[in-house]
Amino acid sequence: MPSRESGPASDSRPEPASDPAASGEPPRWRRRKDARPQEIVAAAMEIFADRGFAAARLEEVAARAGVSKGTLYLYFPSKEELFKAVIRAAILPNLQQAEALVASAGGPCFPVLERLLRMVARLIATTRMAVIPRLVIAEAGNFPELAAFYHREVIRRGFGVLGGLLRRGMESGEFRPMELDPSVRLIVAPLLMSAVWRTSFDGVDGEPPMDVAALVEVHIDNLRRILLRDAGSQTGRAGAGEDAP
Repeated sequence: MPSRESGPASDSRPEPASDPAASGEPPRWRRRKDARPQEIVAAAMEIFADRGFAAARLEEVAARAGVSKGTLYLYFPSKEELFKAVIRAAILPNLQQAEALVASAGGPCFPVLERLLRMVARLIATTRMAVIPRLVIAEAGNFPELAAFYHREVIRRGFGVLGGLLRRGMESGEFRPMELDPSVRLIVAPLLMSAVWRTSFDGVDGEPPMDVAALVEVHIDNLRRILLRDAGSQTGRAGAGEDAP
């Protein structure tokens, strides 16, 4: 089994005493202490993105965050727990936004699907959160607990949002009948590929950066012809005629 870093139960570095009333200064240390978990998570995101999960050292994270390793362990008892916190901070707020969008949207479903796909494309293209799926995939065999956590907290919830939207579109007659699970996976696949490609191959051997926005627009156009009942029927008849031997 892979070794796991664990640490002391308390910070070995004493907290400096402060008397804001005597100094006339605001209690900045208290605000600094409250901000530490977020600062540690932000530093961990950078270290994990640069080094990978297995190679990352908590000493590096602590140094990047400007705290002692003992302070880091006050908030995160292991590297696995810190990685889970990175996932929660980077991905779950966006999942919650997607859930709220689908729950509150009325009218046709396809415009909601477009907004979801463009939102994910923007995150992949402009933030470091795109590295998380690649890290989970790379470490899933050695750290099955992390893979299970990611599946439970991210994949299952994301698939549920998308599957619910597709089901609603079918029930309203907007979308043609389809098998939900494979349809959800096929819609997600180009997004996952974009995240892995961007964080693995951009710049390698002169490879230009992937235009994630352009890829997603093509994906949306294809889905419009496939999912919408009328367009899907026409595309299906034409495709069957062209592919027939």
